[in-house]
This record gives sequence, structure tokens and C-alpha cells, in this order.
Amino acid sequence: MSVLEKRLIREEPSFGLVGKLWRISWLYVLLLCALAGVGYVALYSAGGGSVEPYAGRHAFRFAVGLVLMISIAMIDIRFLARLSWLAYASGVALLVLVLKVGHGAKGAQRWIELAGMQWQPSEWMKIALVMALAAWFHKASWERMGNPLFLVPPALAVLVPVGLILKEPNLGTAVITCLVGAVVFFVAGMRWWKVVLILAVVGLAAPIGYSHLHDYQRSRITTFLDPESDPLGAGYNIIQSKIALGSGGMWGKGFLQGTQSHLNFLPEKQTDFIFTLFSEEFGLVGGLALLGLLGAIIIGGVLIGLRCRHQYGRLLAIGLSTNFFMYVFVNIAMVTGSIPVGGVPLPLVSHGGSAMIMVMIGFGLLMSVYVHRDVAFGEDGEESG
Repeated sequence: MSVLEKRLIREEPSFGLVGKLWRISWLYVLLLCALAGVGYVALYSAGGGSVEPYAGRHAFRFAVGLVLMISIAMIDIRFLARLSWLAYASGVALLVLVLKVGHGAKGAQRWIELAGMQWQPSEWMKIALVMALAAWFHKASWERMGNPLFLVPPALAVLVPVGLILKEPNLGTAVITCLVGAVVFFVAGMRWWKVVLILAVVGLAAPIGYSHLHDYQRSRITTFLDPESDPLGAGYNIIQSKIALGSGGMWGKGFLQGTQSHLNFLPEKQTDFIFTLFSEEFGLVGGLALLGLLGAIIIGGVLIGLRCRHQYGRLLAIGLSTNFFMYVFVNIAMVTGSIPVGGVPLPLVSHGGSAMIMVMIGFGLLMSVYVHRDVAFGEDGEESG
């Protein structure tokens, strides 16, 4: 921590509940509400012009998530920092539990049922991992970041959940978890040459990893490279998605007028392919507007991190923004045929209760960073949370 930074946070601000409510970025909250509103419109269409079975539940879950987000934003960021490793431990425990008693399909165990809902522990694990890494690195000087031994514990903290997620198996989420962790490492000050070395090792190990993939995972890659090789089987989803995207044209076919979706050619239109449904009805202009809204939320999250005066908040905000970005990137790239098809929803737009709650918890932590951006963590950064 620099001398200037120490001087800036020496005087700890004091504000009560009302003061914290005023400090929330309500413009950012408005962006989230706008995105959830887009989801409501798309899910209303997916339901055939009815609030049931998707749009009404979507609105209710977002309202619950919004209350949860604001509640988390009120919690002192230093208290959350102290809970970081406990949150990490709970995530690992849930990943172990899902391997024992979880359920899923096609031999994969990814979900557990709690409170009448299906939860995917790997989604919580990504948030908990960012919290743990932020707690570890917020006390790290540039010199300590240059010490390889200092990087061993956080590296293991990344590899343990990644290994458990691969056991489910869930290759896509494992890769996303690893990338989110890598971004936190880099932002914390890991040297460039180490990043290049890791990328080189990953590149050399890729052929070995491919040989250990499950048959359905190899099929996804083959379909990605040549979807027309099995147009009525593995390639059906992406082919129909591309047809729907192209048929929307510049301005779209109109609300509730999408033929690919309403004639049930488009699969999973309420979850994985919700962007395709929206773009078919609102065209390229509507799709770009939605991407702009998603981009504003991502950039806003990064700016919250850059504005924060303590390292824990910076790393937490940027890590959580990266996690949200990965949701968006993978979903959009998937439905446009840029990467193999996987089961990643578009956050706050796709139908899904547990996924929305996890996303809103992440935004609650992000908003807590913003509310408590000026608090002191100790002049020498000795409080590691």
C-alpha cells in the first residue's frame, strides 16, 4: 500500500444505515433492474405471451434477489473479509457433498436440492473463491507477489475447487472458475512472465486434456467445428440458433412474432438460448442494445473496484465483475456458434432461480465494496480478513 493510499484511508468514515443506503450506487441498481426487465420481456415471449410459467417467477425472484443484494450491501466489508475463508470452506464442502448425493443428467452430478430449489454449488464456489483470494492478496506487497512460495496457497485454493468441479464433470464451469482466479492473481500483481509460463503449460497440456474428455464433451467440440455434420442431432441446437439470429434482421420480427422460438424450433429458449429469442424478435439493434447494457454493468463493476481505496475491495469487485463477464461471454459466444455449446445461462435474463440468487449475492458483495470503499483495513494491510 502506498503512502498516499495510507493517508487517504487513515480517517475511517462513519455512517449509519441511512448513510449506507445513500451511498449505494442507485444508477447501478437501475441498470440491473433494466437488465431484469429485458429478461421479463424475453421470458414473457418464451411463455407464449403469458407471465406463466417463466416471466412471473422471474420478476418475483429478482425482487427477492434485490432485497438480498441491498441487505448484503449494508454489511461492513471488513466483516465480509473475515468470512472469506469460511465462505471458501463452505463452497468446497458443498462441492464434495454434490459428488456424494448430488443429481443431474448424463452421468454428471452438479446439483443438490435445498429449500425446494436445485442449487449448483459451483456457482457459489466461484464467488467464495474470489472472496478468499481477495482476502489473501489484499495484504500482499509487490515484493511478496514476486515470491513463488507466497503464491502456492492461493494457487492450491484455485486448483482444489477446479478439480472437484471437473469430477462432476463440468468442464465449462471448471475453466471459468480457473480463469476468474487467474484474473484475481493478475490484478493482485502477479508477474507477466509467470502468466506467459502458465499459458504455455496449459497449451502444451491441452492435447492430453482432450484425450481425457468424456464422449459428450468431445462431441460438443466436434459439433462446434462442424455443426452440419449432424444437423438433426448434436448440431441441431446451434444450427437453429444461427437461423433465428439471422432471421431477425436489423430490426427483428416484432415482439411475440419470432417463428423459430414460437414454433419450437429453438431449443431451451427460456434458458441457454434466451439471447437468440430476444434477437430474433428485436433484431440486430435489440441484440446490440442488450449487449450494451451488459457491457455497462461489467464496466461499472470494474470502475467500482478501481475507485475503492483498499485492496480487498478492489480485488473482490474486479473478480466478481470478471465472473459476470464470463457468464455473458460464454452464453453469447455459445449461441452464436463461437464456442462449443454448454449450459451457461445469460444472467438476470435467462429463467432460473438459483442462478439468479447467486448472481444477486455477487452484486450484493460488489455494492458493499462501493458503500464501504473508503473504510480502513489497517495502515499496513495486516488485516487479512
